[in-house]
Amino acid sequence: MPASIAAISAKLGAAARRFDIDILPSCDSTNAVLLSRAESGAPSGTAIITEEQTAGRGRRGRSWFSSPGDSLTFSLLWRFAPGTAPAGLSLAVGVAVSRALSGVPKGTHSAGTGDTALKWPNDILKNGLKLGGILVELVPGAPHAAVIGIGINLRLPAGMPEEVRAASTALDANGAAPDANDLYAALLAELLSTLDTFATAGFAAIRPEWMARHAFQDARIRLTTDFGPPSEGICRGVDADGALLLEIDGRIERILSGEVSLRPA
Repeated sequence: MPASIAAISAKLGAAARRFDIDILPSCDSTNAVLLSRAESGAPSGTAIITEEQTAGRGRRGRSWFSSPGDSLTFSLLWRFAPGTAPAGLSLAVGVAVSRALSGVPKGTHSAGTGDTALKWPNDILKNGLKLGGILVELVPGAPHAAVIGIGINLRLPAGMPEEVRAASTALDANGAAPDANDLYAALLAELLSTLDTFATAGFAAIRPEWMARHAFQDARIRLTTDFGPPSEGICRGVDADGALLLEIDGRIERILSGEVSLRPA
């Protein structure tokens, strides 16, 4: 069933008052559209949903492959109090997405329900393959305001390059994909809960739940960046600011850059 504002709002109940949802048949990028609206004063809770992105973006300038009906694609504007540090925001969003997809009750620090996992800093995994991704961009001139882009594969698009398909999965991998309106409502509800927590207590309050879902905890990994040679070490999770902790030769290094690619060694 196509996305419907009325259906999503009905499923959200009273929480629908916290959101201003707009559905576009097509756009270049929901993040780009919402960044423009944010600069024009759009309120916190504005959400842009689209059936088709013609220029979807991922981290490090990558494209996000999608086609009509195959992807759940939306962006959410959230305005925090001035001075709020955004450190760890993309990780907090990952927890909200994982909760919604796994059906884990709010506040539960257990990864025992569902089979989604998180890969630092912004990937949602299912059975070790990429199910979705998150792109957080700060609004120019308003560093306490963030546009949160989320893309989730309902089905793998027919035109997806084979090398991308090999590392990807979709919600319909084991049967029919869930109803899009159910998913949008679940995602918005979990984002509301998580972002309210983040606003008052930061990522530190959400970190235990992220760690419970961490796909590479205590695994040997390989990190590559655009600015230096790759390095290998043991992944020790993240700290209270969302920095990756990599143990190399017995010492812990904090990885802060968003330009890091993480792969099992």
